[in-house]
Amino acid sequence: MQKVELSAGTIEYEDTGGSGPVVVLLHGLLMDGSAWRHVVRELRATYRCIVPTLPVGGHRLPMRANADLSLLGLAQLQAEFLEALDLREVTLVGNDLGAFLATAGEHPERLARLVITSCEAFENIPSGLPGHTISLAAKIPGGLNAMVAQPLRIRAMRRLPIALGPMAKRPIPHELTDAWLRPLFSQKEVRRDLLKYLRHSSKADLLAATKSLSSFKRPALVVWTPEDRMMPPANGKRLTALLPQARLVEITDSLTLIPLDQPEKLAQAIHQFIQDTL
Repeated sequence: MQKVELSAGTIEYEDTGGSGPVVVLLHGLLMDGSAWRHVVRELRATYRCIVPTLPVGGHRLPMRANADLSLLGLAQLQAEFLEALDLREVTLVGNDLGAFLATAGEHPERLARLVITSCEAFENIPSGLPGHTISLAAKIPGGLNAMVAQPLRIRAMRRLPIALGPMAKRPIPHELTDAWLRPLFSQKEVRRDLLKYLRHSSKADLLAATKSLSSFKRPALVVWTPEDRMMPPANGKRLTALLPQARLVEITDSLTLIPLDQPEKLAQAIHQFIQDTL
């Protein structure tokens, strides 16, 4: 893992290196960059893949106490990350969390194209039963630890409808979820960072972030699954209509975490999109 110092704190990231076009892949809540590992495996021979670990619960290095980690704060952090690494002509790829929509809409300077995979959009925050469960826990003092972190120590709990169950069609390997959740279990500062996102990310902010995409004039690819239980498939079509230069690809036999359920198909869709728009 490499590290970069940003105004919010130190961000860890994986960089495959190489001289190919740059692809930056952003993960979801209570995860780290390993959610993209199979997609990166497919792309790394042709592209320079960069995968930061965002401060949304699966990060090992807590942010500064005064860091803004709201939805819009995360968007600013992502834009600062691209600037700090001096990345240009980036293909920005996101899944699950909707903060990257604001990054594309408000900070498009370093982007060449955008790939949106099943994620929060429009008014869909919190998303599904897991989103509502963790958001409710965040409103109760000590609730995130007592109602989310400690129960998830039991591996069987992670596949329940209130946890990761509705997000992936196939069981997520235990070693992966163990790594994702370990910082949440052991570090109160990581729980503090996650609470900032949960308590300071609103429907109004997500709606504004989504609408800002109407000004994104670069090529965009929307990848959705018609079986998604968390992110309404209709939102994929709405995003495609909103973006001036967008196309929609549907990937079946998957839930929200397309990078885990169908990594080869997703990688092929990303590769074809980049080649078509170089």
